[in-house]
Amino acid sequence: MIFKSLIIRVIILIVLLMTIVIGAFTLFHIRREEQHLINSTKESAKLLLSTVEKSIFNSMRVGNSHDVQAILEMVGSSHRLANVRIFHPDGTILKSARPEEIGRQLRGMDLILFQNHRSEAVFRVDGQDVLGMVKPIVSDERCFLCHGPGNKVVGVLDLNFNLDEMTAQIWESYQFFMLHMVVLIIILSAGTSFILFRFVKRPIEAMAKTMSQVEAGDLSVRIEAKYADEMGSLIHSFNSMVDRLETTKRELEKYHYQQMERADRLASIGEMATGIAHEIKNPLAGISGAISVLADDFEADDPRKEVIGQVLDQIARLNKTATDLLYFGKPGKPEFTFVDINALVKDTLFFIAQHPEARNIHRVKELTRDLPPAWADAKQIQQVLFNIIINAIQAMEEGGTLSVMTELVSRDERDFLRIQVQDTGTGIPAEQLGKIFAPFHTTKNQGTGLGLPICRQLIDQHGGRIEVDSRLGDGTLFTIELPAQKGLETNLSEV
Repeated sequence: MIFKSLIIRVIILIVLLMTIVIGAFTLFHIRREEQHLINSTKESAKLLLSTVEKSIFNSMRVGNSHDVQAILEMVGSSHRLANVRIFHPDGTILKSARPEEIGRQLRGMDLILFQNHRSEAVFRVDGQDVLGMVKPIVSDERCFLCHGPGNKVVGVLDLNFNLDEMTAQIWESYQFFMLHMVVLIIILSAGTSFILFRFVKRPIEAMAKTMSQVEAGDLSVRIEAKYADEMGSLIHSFNSMVDRLETTKRELEKYHYQQMERADRLASIGEMATGIAHEIKNPLAGISGAISVLADDFEADDPRKEVIGQVLDQIARLNKTATDLLYFGKPGKPEFTFVDINALVKDTLFFIAQHPEARNIHRVKELTRDLPPAWADAKQIQQVLFNIIINAIQAMEEGGTLSVMTELVSRDERDFLRIQVQDTGTGIPAEQLGKIFAPFHTTKNQGTGLGLPICRQLIDQHGGRIEVDSRLGDGTLFTIELPAQKGLETNLSEV
């Protein structure tokens, strides 16, 4: 559980990194100190060996061999020396700081060093580490009286330098550096942990707690930034985000309240419009019938008959408005059957061709063959197509091209029949595009603004959708999608 904390993982990684780096430097310094002590010991041993050699040579030069033994015993009494001796090249000990071994045969690394022509080596003698050094004593013309003519090795000076003191110093250095390394790691780790917990973990925990409160819906909470660092900048950004969320929430609540008020007004208007429409339609039907009877009494060339015709047109217009209000207030339930969409489009375009405003419109059909049927109310879908196509024709007052396309598409793992109606008219301004499906919204001089809202209601009842895409000056594209009934394909006629 503890390793799930980011701060703990960072601290552990930092401690490991510091241990590796400081340990590497400590080991380097220990090795360097050890080499320095070894070199210093060798220099001391060489200096001592040279001093002993000169003392012995001076005594032997005057023929005083007893002084040589005294010199070796005096030098050998030092605690820094394990032993000092002179042995013959054949290994016989001639002089020694330990008189009891004089005359014995030398065994061990000292003789091997001389025989292998080496001057020094580190080895163990009587359980102690020693630095063994050998130096041949070569006669010269001053020694010819005693040792005969010629330069020859008359003896080998052997010195065993005790390394216990050096080993102790190395061990003390090792302990010293290791202790300092451990103390340094502990101090740096504690300091790093304190900094991370104080300046990183606490602010993050406070931010996480505040975010939980924001997630729960409390947008009044804020975090106090104590330092002007990166964490303080993050806290300021968080507070700014919460401020914007709170502002947006108030705006949404205000907008939602306005929409609720508008929906309530629209519901009231719908109920009132339905009642008014009922009250208007019946008198209109009576007036229309009475005027039609009166019109039959006029001659065909009677100028009053033209006036009667205009009155009947206005009554028909009022009747359509009342019918739209009734339908929007209480739409009828669709009567579902299997519908051949291509055939429905062809029939609709045939009737549209009879419309006076469609005479200068070029019509293009791109109908996909072998489409499956739609489970729909043919009359309601045709009403939707009529409404959209009439709007398209009215948008092309100077003429243009009306294109109607059908195809089968898949969306959300379902198959849909897509009908697209496109015109080359003036297009719809961007600020009006989001309102065209709103009830009573219209840009025409005449109209109720209920045509497209009714179309959306009808398509929604069929489980489909209707969308519009338009740019001012580039025309408009309406897209209708209806659920397809796969496996019930119809044999459509050639397009």
